[in-house]
Amino acid sequence: MQLVDDVEGSAQTYSVARFNGKKTQESSAVIASWPRPAQPLELYEFQACPFCKRVREGATYFDLDTVIYPCPRDGPTWRPKAIALGGKAQFPLLRDPNTGTVMYESNDILKYMAEKYGDGAVPSGLSSGVAPILCGLALLPRAGNGGKYRRSKVTEATKPLIFWAYEASPFCILVREVLTELEIPHIVRTAARGSPKRQELLAEQGLFQVPFLVDPNTGRSMFESSYMMEYLESTYAA
Repeated sequence: MQLVDDVEGSAQTYSVARFNGKKTQESSAVIASWPRPAQPLELYEFQACPFCKRVREGATYFDLDTVIYPCPRDGPTWRPKAIALGGKAQFPLLRDPNTGTVMYESNDILKYMAEKYGDGAVPSGLSSGVAPILCGLALLPRAGNGGKYRRSKVTEATKPLIFWAYEASPFCILVREVLTELEIPHIVRTAARGSPKRQELLAEQGLFQVPFLVDPNTGRSMFESSYMMEYLESTYAA
């Protein structure tokens, strides 16, 4: 992050803060140097699973967009697909359409992300043996939300929603719980600090704020987690 002049009339760029003619500008040079997948990775997972959270944090760190097929307990749509794809009911399950790779185990998935789309190193906070425990502790306050299926209108023909978010945001988590419980497929456009996608969203919408949701099934788009949850319930809950 660096401090630069905030020149009036200059092209709008994403900034964390502005003060006294200066603005903070985030650097994404490291991310820009990493190989980028042509197609988003696919993850079969569910919000309340600590091993799935570990992989989502890895996707955030490596700035990887992912197509999420939510697999809550008793989910009738994507769990059977995951089992047919990988051969067992274990989550998370990664499929990389760019290489044809299909794999289980959060630790192996993180190593794959690092070697294929990063600098080869998994950050220590995710590679340590206590990482799944810490992820589980982080999920405890949510009391299992995002873990069990609720009756939904979603079918295999439902187009994935586009969800601009990042794993550490509590507002994004609230929306993700509903997306998971209703089995709504969604593409996570990862936009953590330092991600060049923050500038993308600012350029598209004139505002950077996450979560931001786009539903290609209805043509609706919106900011604000409370609006999103109301919309998802009214549109997709049975």
